[in-house]
Amino acid sequence: MEEVLEKYGTTKLEDVKVWFKAASVNDFPIDGGACVKYKNKQIAVFNFARLDKWYACQNVCPHKMEMVLSRGMIGDDKGTPKVACPLHKKTFSLENGENLNGDLDAIATYPVKIEGNDVYIGFAD
Repeated sequence: MEEVLEKYGTTKLEDVKVWFKAASVNDFPIDGGACVKYKNKQIAVFNFARLDKWYACQNVCPHKMEMVLSRGMIGDDKGTPKVACPLHKKTFSLENGENLNGDLDAIATYPVKIEGNDVYIGFAD
């Protein structure tokens, strides 16, 4: 199962080499997420409309290795935007991937930009 997680790694804005056009902004639910595929990765993309921000992270929850984070509920934990796994309620920061429960490794996060009506995700590869 570890090989699934090995393909994911956080990309910081300054390390972006590829801006992948994921979809139209209209393809994402307001205050919710959807999954897109980039190469061999499933990426959860969130339209956090309440904050007027967009976030992207790996779709796989490291707890049970299920591709479900895009279907998780988003919210706020003391000012930190977060997603909760819909299966196990483990929560992760959408800003840096930190596990807010403190019992799992962080998830990978990716920069997002909106140009016109399109959503782009930044990758280092």
